[in-house]
Amino acid sequence: MYVAGHAPRYEAARLHLKQLCEERFAGNYSIEVVDLLEHPERARSDNIVAIPMLERVSPEPVVRIIGDLSDSQRVLGALGAGTAIIASQERLETQELMRGQRYP
Repeated sequence: MYVAGHAPRYEAARLHLKQLCEERFAGNYSIEVVDLLEHPERARSDNIVAIPMLERVSPEPVVRIIGDLSDSQRVLGALGAGTAIIASQERLETQELMRGQRYP
């Protein structure tokens, strides 16, 4: 998960993710939080386009979800614990965001 400092939005995203993982995976998960204020070089090297951003790296394919993670269904889709349609839609939205299109 990529954040920048301890702003309320980032703290909310961390809390939502932790609660969802505890409810769904009962301790069988790992979360790495990368604070881009402490590690600014990671923004470029990891191709971060927005924050907060959650990136699921395993199992492949890599899936990214942007926002405060309050939409449990989208987060579960990104984590591979929801429907494949949700995960596919999130990849499409992320790709379009990277091309400069915005979503409400």
